[in-house]
Amino acid sequence: MKKAAFFGIFILALTFVACNSGTGSSKVSSDSSSPFAAEVDSLLSIMTLEEKIGQMNQYNGFWNVTGPVPAGDEAANKKYDHLKKGWVGSMLNVRGVENVRAVQKIAVEETRLGIPLIIGFDAIHGYKTLSPIPLAEAASWDMEAIKRSAEVSAAESAASGINWTFAPMVDIGRDPRWGRVMEGAGEDPYLGSKIAMARVKGFQGDDLSDPFTIAACTKHFAGYGFAEGGKDYNTADFGSSTLYNMVLPPFKATVDADVKTFMNSFNVLNGIPATGDEFLQREILKGQWNFQGFVVSDWGSIGEMIPHGYAEDGKHAAELAANAGSDMDMESYLYVEHLAALVQEGKVDEAYINDAARRILTVKYELGLFENPYKYCDEAREKATIGKEAHQEAVLDMAKKSIVLLKNENKLLPLKKSGQRIAVIGQFANDKNSPLGSWRIAADDNTAVSLMEGMAAYPDNRLTYALGAQVSVGPTSFVMETKINEDDTSGFAEAIRVARSADVVVMNLGEVGWQTGEGRSRANIDLPGVQQELLEAVYKVNKNIVLVLQSGRPLALPWADENIPAIVQAWQLGTQSGNAIAQVLYGDYNPSGKMPMTTPRDKGQIPLYYNHKSTGRPTIPAPNLVFWQHYMDESNDPLYPFGHGLSYTEFKYDGLEVNANGDGSYKVSFTLTNSGAVKGKEVAQLYIQDVTASVTRPVRELKGFELVELEPGASKEITFNISDAELGFYNNDGEFIVEDGLFRVFVGGSSATQYSTEFAR
Repeated sequence: MKKAAFFGIFILALTFVACNSGTGSSKVSSDSSSPFAAEVDSLLSIMTLEEKIGQMNQYNGFWNVTGPVPAGDEAANKKYDHLKKGWVGSMLNVRGVENVRAVQKIAVEETRLGIPLIIGFDAIHGYKTLSPIPLAEAASWDMEAIKRSAEVSAAESAASGINWTFAPMVDIGRDPRWGRVMEGAGEDPYLGSKIAMARVKGFQGDDLSDPFTIAACTKHFAGYGFAEGGKDYNTADFGSSTLYNMVLPPFKATVDADVKTFMNSFNVLNGIPATGDEFLQREILKGQWNFQGFVVSDWGSIGEMIPHGYAEDGKHAAELAANAGSDMDMESYLYVEHLAALVQEGKVDEAYINDAARRILTVKYELGLFENPYKYCDEAREKATIGKEAHQEAVLDMAKKSIVLLKNENKLLPLKKSGQRIAVIGQFANDKNSPLGSWRIAADDNTAVSLMEGMAAYPDNRLTYALGAQVSVGPTSFVMETKINEDDTSGFAEAIRVARSADVVVMNLGEVGWQTGEGRSRANIDLPGVQQELLEAVYKVNKNIVLVLQSGRPLALPWADENIPAIVQAWQLGTQSGNAIAQVLYGDYNPSGKMPMTTPRDKGQIPLYYNHKSTGRPTIPAPNLVFWQHYMDESNDPLYPFGHGLSYTEFKYDGLEVNANGDGSYKVSFTLTNSGAVKGKEVAQLYIQDVTASVTRPVRELKGFELVELEPGASKEITFNISDAELGFYNNDGEFIVEDGLFRVFVGGSSATQYSTEFAR
């Protein structure tokens, strides 16, 4: 049916609003205050049950959409038939204006009601122009830069026909072995909540109907980041205190930021797969939090409840997921196959179908798709937007702010800009692909600025390059395993030769871009392959080494920390990687990044995180006794604590005070001074410990931070206001409570600061 015919039926349906707008179930909530409530209810009143269920069905791109459907492809033909019937509400991985217009035209002009599709895509840290991976962005602690990064991603995605991104991932991650730590904001719920809100606001803007904004998707609800052993898709097992105080806060923050969609997770929590968890989806998300958007499953996660041992078969899985509150089925095909029968059998309340369809249709209205289904299909806008100069500038700024200076003995950095012989060693220094990182489906391979290209912008030094060792020796695509060189040291001799004659050696080592991301967990988080041998071999002939680490996770490198004078955590920084690193190495940008995750000394310490709880025996009970919480063969301390990051200048904290404001809140104040010789930025951090509580509290928790830039010798008074929001916590029933007692306040440049004072509430 043509679009005009749909609107004719739509106008007639207005008379049925009053008798068709009810939900029929006390467990269903809908937002009657939505400006599109009348339009959505009118549309629902003329939809068949199958058409409503169709809105709950999402398919991956299943043929070359600008050409004919393959005659011999039974699955593609079935999906195409469903699309023409109006049984598809969304498609993912269809990108580019030409392709999106082709599928949208079928939905709008060939179906009975002409309901437009919402087009989803994993724009995780950019579309064509890539920002740093999200974990790297978190190291900036700069909310405006992170928001701007999401705006760039949204603009390029929207210009390419996409109107929905499966980001941000807000899972708290304490285990760097887990490959998807690269996709999140690290281990802390306070920092994670701030970043989650910034990314949602960047993607969605102030007006979702703006053609340069897209709907965001908070994922993965919930507990995915606590996968046992750091293995992706594994079981998560933790208590109520951790759920309410560590896992859920970033998710709630995105609801407060008006995120439009949620995605549930692959993991089991309390014996129930998250996709079928009514407690998470209906009681907390849609009930207590009053979330009005819709929930999409993760890829195939509805069907995966069968191997979990929770669902008997596909029909049972569809029943469990729909009743639990999962509104859209991503690529399980189970809703479109079974939900109508389940409703007719009384196993799924039709009110749940109405509610899910209402939520999905509302987001489509908010995106402006009913007003103009082709609003995201403008070739001129696509050409003008992708890769434009302002986007390159934004991702370069983000990349510089994401770099963390971990160590800088004897002020080896910044490098001199002239008169030095610099040996640059390592595969990644000349690599234009790995710096792009994982989750960059739309980006073109080999489009990153390499480190060698970035350093070439400083021509007054003599640069000599040596490969040293090839890290990856096999496929490195998204779907194939990365093979690592474990034995070929044939390039060592050349690396040693150039290092011996250099004043400074820059060694660019780390992980291949595909060694992190979904399904990319590592049991060992040291330097892959023969890189550690290479580092030690070069060190024997030249100790003036700057180690530049490019990775998607913190790496456990105790030998390097003990021996290498300068270490830079450069992550995988995206399109402008080499320029950003070079500007930091040469001092044109003073690094200000701080670690968003604790770096362990050894994988045996994992999970290792700063906001742990004290044990009954946290310290040595008596000399020479072993009966206290420790390892016999390793320190309890991390290699680098959460919040750690150095600068080319120094900062001094003094004058710490806490004073009551008279309204139940408290003012924390102190003076921050740049006591060094150059201008720099410091992330001043505030931590609080609730010393005694009805539920034991962490030894300290981040409750505030401020990014401050100071000239040499300059000072600034920093103040934080502490209210009940910072002093309270969730008990094991999910109730937020605030208790009187003694509180300790810590301020400093990392979570390891000992500068503190106390006050009583």
